[in-house]
Amino acid sequence: MPTLREHHSTASWLVHHPCSAEDQAAMAAMRAIVEPNKGKLQGIAARVPFDAIMEHVAAPVGVVYEADRVGGVSGWWCLPEAARPGQAVMHIHGGWFNWGSAQAFRHLAGHIAVSAGVAAFVPDYRLAPEHPFPAAVEDVQACYVGLTERGFSKIAITGDSAGGNLAIELLVHLATNRASGSDALVGGVALSPVTDLAFSGGSWSTRAIADPYFTQPQAAELVRSYLDGHNPEDPFASPLQADLKGLRPIRVHVGNDEVLLDDSVRLVERSVAAGVDARLDVWQGMVHGYLGGIGRLAASTGTLQLIGEFLIDRFATAANER
Repeated sequence: MPTLREHHSTASWLVHHPCSAEDQAAMAAMRAIVEPNKGKLQGIAARVPFDAIMEHVAAPVGVVYEADRVGGVSGWWCLPEAARPGQAVMHIHGGWFNWGSAQAFRHLAGHIAVSAGVAAFVPDYRLAPEHPFPAAVEDVQACYVGLTERGFSKIAITGDSAGGNLAIELLVHLATNRASGSDALVGGVALSPVTDLAFSGGSWSTRAIADPYFTQPQAAELVRSYLDGHNPEDPFASPLQADLKGLRPIRVHVGNDEVLLDDSVRLVERSVAAGVDARLDVWQGMVHGYLGGIGRLAASTGTLQLIGEFLIDRFATAANER
């Protein structure tokens, strides 16, 4: 079967990053620990262990955290020292729409905030199954509007996994609804986003063994809980099916050993075809959530650096593009 590199060897929007020997060793040790539990996180009972995993992300230096409500949605501010005023990142956490919390993801979002030099807010959007689609979509939209009402004139949207789905959906919404404070939007970053809730990506097969975390039956049950009978191919649920024209610049990062690899590849390919400034960075040897290895993985450090460079550039130049 052709590899990703063979499919897109000349694509200007695709950048491959090799895996260092040190990262290879670290990933092998991690796999030995997590693979025995592959596919076992299920239902709301998985919320506590999932949050515990995210709490192990190393805390960034010089970041203060504050609980707040923005746009009627509770969450946590990540406040770096010397953050630039009037600018903010909204980071939408992952967890397959069923798990995750702003508090558990505060360190990950804090690293992104430091890299961009601005404050970041992580909303506690409503989770399935108690609050199925479109509750989470509505919450992130309300939170974004709340940031604009707070006076933030430049806002970047970031998200990981299911949060990447919601981040891209918000970018699409703002591209088609000019009255929603979209002038403040500077761009977005998605980390291993879930873009196709119909599971049509080939990597669900080609990376089924390489991925140490997820199985398709596991993910399908979590998505079923989220959709609650809604059509998985609805563009408002699966951004891969959305009209991507007019999106602000986006950057996507994904590990090469993820079942979600093709969700990223196809999204960026279609974005570029729609005229969007988009780029995909694929990190060899990396698995889902590898950015959480900040301080332990060179790939995590490299990804964070690229995110910071992109966001700093977007905050600096977006006003001149309008």
